[in-house]
Amino acid sequence: MKFSLAFSPCPNDTFIFDALVHHKINTEGFEFDVQLEDVQTLNEWAINGKMDISKISYGVLPLVMEQYSLLNSGGALGMGVGPLLITRANSGISIEPKGGAYTLPANTKIAIPGKNTTAHLLFSLAFPEAGNKVFTIFNRIEDAVLSGEVDAGVIIHENRFTYQDKGLVKLIDLGAYWEETLQVPIPLGGIILKKTIDPAIAATINRLIRQSIQYAFDQYPQVAEFVKQHSQEMSEEVMRKHIDLYVNQYSLDLGPGGHKAVEQLLKISGNQPY
Repeated sequence: MKFSLAFSPCPNDTFIFDALVHHKINTEGFEFDVQLEDVQTLNEWAINGKMDISKISYGVLPLVMEQYSLLNSGGALGMGVGPLLITRANSGISIEPKGGAYTLPANTKIAIPGKNTTAHLLFSLAFPEAGNKVFTIFNRIEDAVLSGEVDAGVIIHENRFTYQDKGLVKLIDLGAYWEETLQVPIPLGGIILKKTIDPAIAATINRLIRQSIQYAFDQYPQVAEFVKQHSQEMSEEVMRKHIDLYVNQYSLDLGPGGHKAVEQLLKISGNQPY
């Protein structure tokens, strides 16, 4: 039996799925037709119901719950893993507290890594009045800020580890704001599966994803070539930092803490618990 499967080329996703898609574990007869894309493309595909199984931003979960179920394994949650709002060192931009949230100077142009991303949701929670947003693929945001195309940007993934080297400075850790406000882990990305798939098969796929992660953990610090091939231009040090930060116990299983975090996200977005 074959299923379509989509995830990003980021090291945390390739680390998680390598053993599954390359049959380093027993996949119990299941095959996977794999596509790798940036997270906003994955979010749009999920809205359109394109893939059987897919990584998504938790920010898009409310829009896909009629078609998809959330799996317990394979996602990215945690403390200290959230997006950062950054700007140029000499930009003169500052943030001001207001009513438990923050404001930016009027008409500050902000680059956001996709409309349906968790990063956008967290930014909107911290800056509810900010309206001048430019939705930009995540790996272009640092350059957009440096060039002055935008005044500030929300960065995710490996850019957390590289922005200072480029002369950029942090205005606020949006993940820390979430943690302090809600006292739950940050739900960044999850794995969804079409509700039309038999529940017993869904449970097996969830178990296989967990086994794939455990296999990768058991091999670590050795990293598969699949992960290195798709780590683009990042250094091995940054690649390992990426894995260490985004693949953790919540990736193996959401558990009560992870489910509580997802419920809080859905509550904020105006949806009922899943």
